[in-house]
Amino acid sequence: MAKKGSVLVVDDEEIMRDVLETLLSAEGYRVDLAKTGEEGLEAYGRRAYDVTLLDVSMPGIGGLRALEELLKLDEDAVVLMITAYATFDTAVAAWERGAFGIIRKPFRNEQVAATVAAGIKRRRKDEERQTLRRAMSRSLKRGIIGRSERMQAIFQLIDQVAPARSTVLITGESGTGKEVVARMIHEQSPRAAKQFIPVNSSNIPSGLLESELFGHTRGAFTGAVAAKKGMFEVADGGSIFLDEIGDIPPETQARLLRVIQEREFTPLGDTTPRRVDVRIIAATNIDLKEAVRQGTFREDLYYRLAVVPIELPPLRERREDVLPLAQHFIRKYNDENARHVSEQLAPDVLALMEAYTWPGNVRELENVIERAVVIAPGTEITCQCLPTEICDPRHALGASSSPNAAAIDVAHGIDFYDEVRRFEIDLIRRALEQTGGHQSRAARLLGMNATTLNSKIKTYNIQLRS
Repeated sequence: MAKKGSVLVVDDEEIMRDVLETLLSAEGYRVDLAKTGEEGLEAYGRRAYDVTLLDVSMPGIGGLRALEELLKLDEDAVVLMITAYATFDTAVAAWERGAFGIIRKPFRNEQVAATVAAGIKRRRKDEERQTLRRAMSRSLKRGIIGRSERMQAIFQLIDQVAPARSTVLITGESGTGKEVVARMIHEQSPRAAKQFIPVNSSNIPSGLLESELFGHTRGAFTGAVAAKKGMFEVADGGSIFLDEIGDIPPETQARLLRVIQEREFTPLGDTTPRRVDVRIIAATNIDLKEAVRQGTFREDLYYRLAVVPIELPPLRERREDVLPLAQHFIRKYNDENARHVSEQLAPDVLALMEAYTWPGNVRELENVIERAVVIAPGTEITCQCLPTEICDPRHALGASSSPNAAAIDVAHGIDFYDEVRRFEIDLIRRALEQTGGHQSRAARLLGMNATTLNSKIKTYNIQLRS
């Protein structure tokens, strides 16, 4: 297939097919030909094309009917209607049926080339939106959301590693969603029907951790009045998630290494090893390589755990995910609190949220949105619904960490809120330019109601550039 795209030409005139094939092939497109609507539909049924040129007047089912049938095969098909009778009624009928455009015979070569190029561009955008929708749908089902390139790469890695048995080490700051990713791996694996057992190593006293993991017999230690199964035995056939793996003591590290290597363990107080089939997924928010260098974590255990490492980026490094995450949490807390807060965030609110550093990551964002949904005075989240720290320029991405940073900003006349206002004004102006000054369309594009937009236009005295 030609790199520029593929085009299907459907026309009953042989000379017209030859002319269009020569022209579009010279432009770098792959061109296939059909002389009737039936042939065109058959060709499109075998493979989708980036653009289809469809003659209106043909024997058989005719161009407009063929257009309808083609869009049933592919609702995102980009179809250009060719006609020698480009009346207003014909154009309206074609557009009503979903045509991308009209080419009138006799046509100019540059007109056809430009129209096909525009159709290719439209097709690429549609494909990008479809890819994003599919990715977002998959991530919503998984319980984690991310349209950024880094998160999409992580989703792909999860798809690849889930069917395997190899251990996985998930790293990242607190609140980035390590347990959610661990559950995704389990739920997409052949072990999904078995148990997923999470163990937070930092919440269990070191003296009891081995008993929790490997179990014990009656009388194994003071207080062991009955035998108890360990988490590894409970998780047999499934997956065990060892959170905060960097906090486990050296003696437990040695026993864990044996479980990974030998696939067996011995409960405390027992002498008979027990074999288990458990997949280990571990997580930590500390640098295990540095812990190995300092001698607080076994090097052999580290390499056994980090067969497949997955590093989750902090939210401040994937700002494009702030909006979809916020919208997801708005839906969640609307349902929980019987509220009807709009999922569309005003530009000034979104600008503040995207500029914030989010030290608590996704967990902090969820907390902020829950609060905003509850206290929102109407159906929109306003800046007044956000915590003070989010509105503070010292917490903005890229802001200086120096204690004198605020004083320096004031000295230089830098006003963060002016930056937000300028950002909002620029967004509104661009939306108006894109819609030809039509305020209702611009409001829909910006995700706000027309009254709010009109008020902002008057407040900011926004005028379109000439």
